[in-house]
Amino acid sequence: MDTTATSSNPRLNKNSVPKSAKHKLISTAYLSSFSHRLTSTRWLYPLLLIALLCVESTRATVVTVLADAYFQVAAFVYASLALYYVATLRIPSHVIASFMRKHPIYEVGLSAILGALPGCGGAIIVVTQYTKGVTSFGAVVAVLTSTMGDAAFLLLAQAPWDALTVMGISVVVGSVTGITVNYIHSHHALRYGNKDSLYCQPISPRAPLTKRMVSISQHFWLVVSIPSLIIAIALAFQVPVNRYLGLSQTWFNATGATLGFVAIVLWSLSGTDFGYSSLTKEDKAPPPVTWKAKAALDTQFVLAWVVFAFLLFELSAIWFEFDLTSSFESMGSGLIVLAIVIGFLPGCGPQILVTTLYLNGGIPFSAQLGNAISNDGDALFPAIALSPKAAIIATVYSAVPAFLVGYGYWYLFE
Repeated sequence: MDTTATSSNPRLNKNSVPKSAKHKLISTAYLSSFSHRLTSTRWLYPLLLIALLCVESTRATVVTVLADAYFQVAAFVYASLALYYVATLRIPSHVIASFMRKHPIYEVGLSAILGALPGCGGAIIVVTQYTKGVTSFGAVVAVLTSTMGDAAFLLLAQAPWDALTVMGISVVVGSVTGITVNYIHSHHALRYGNKDSLYCQPISPRAPLTKRMVSISQHFWLVVSIPSLIIAIALAFQVPVNRYLGLSQTWFNATGATLGFVAIVLWSLSGTDFGYSSLTKEDKAPPPVTWKAKAALDTQFVLAWVVFAFLLFELSAIWFEFDLTSSFESMGSGLIVLAIVIGFLPGCGPQILVTTLYLNGGIPFSAQLGNAISNDGDALFPAIALSPKAAIIATVYSAVPAFLVGYGYWYLFE
């Protein structure tokens, strides 16, 4: 008997594995996945929240912050994300790439529009198509200039008119900047990288726990989203929801805080990356990518950073006895520089922090505009991986309109 032929047959191998061995392999996979989570720094976040909840002087503040962030932000963000992803996930990226290839005259304007769309999907499409020779360097500059990343969802949910204003200005500024850059550089300028890189493609789950966490996240938000949205809308109209539910304000806040904390725990267990990128960029849902998975994971990411920003405000007053808003106001126009510099950081997390500060009155609209134009969101990660020289120079180019628009608005209107 030819044992070699038998061992090379995958069906025979699969059937020949004893059940006990299969269970052992699955258990090992879960343990490996769990140990991977422990090497991530995300799990420190819920532990920090638990520690703050155990301290009497900060307990009430943390509960209020979690409840407010959940009902005032997360509920609206999930609804907007769900609507957005239901629409955009039905449009394959290759269709957009094909249109840009056939109509190069429109590529800069289309790239600016793709960048202005909430999230980082449009910007990532343009960056990857650039490395394949489809789009020009000006298109990359246009999309990185106009993109605001996941911070756009937060701004849309909390201040829709401001968000539309930022998006409109970003499209115009991105288009003008991209066209100008194309006059300076050739179509293939600075192109470098691995055209076949799968960096931006949906990644396969590293271990079974990833799928499990994504599945739990999906079901969690499907269950709580509609009731939470109804409550959030009622709260926006100053309706005393807790009275209609027969709850005291303390119990109502505790309920919102619990839901917010559960969402942050799910976020802390859903990451597949290490280090800085794991904390600052949205998670990739394992294929097949659905709107349910994307909406759930991205809402949890936004919520985690919003809670961090809220706590930054509140705990600074408790621990250091100074008003962070007043400290920012004393910086004057220097705040615009700070917001633009933060925009240079890869990932959407720091940009969500800046937008949260704006929504809380901590920074002026000029600083928000400067940050929106200078920040590249998650698109900067694949840009650096696929074409690092182009990514750096494109970021430098986007800094010019960021300073001009930010300080121009401050000088004219603030």
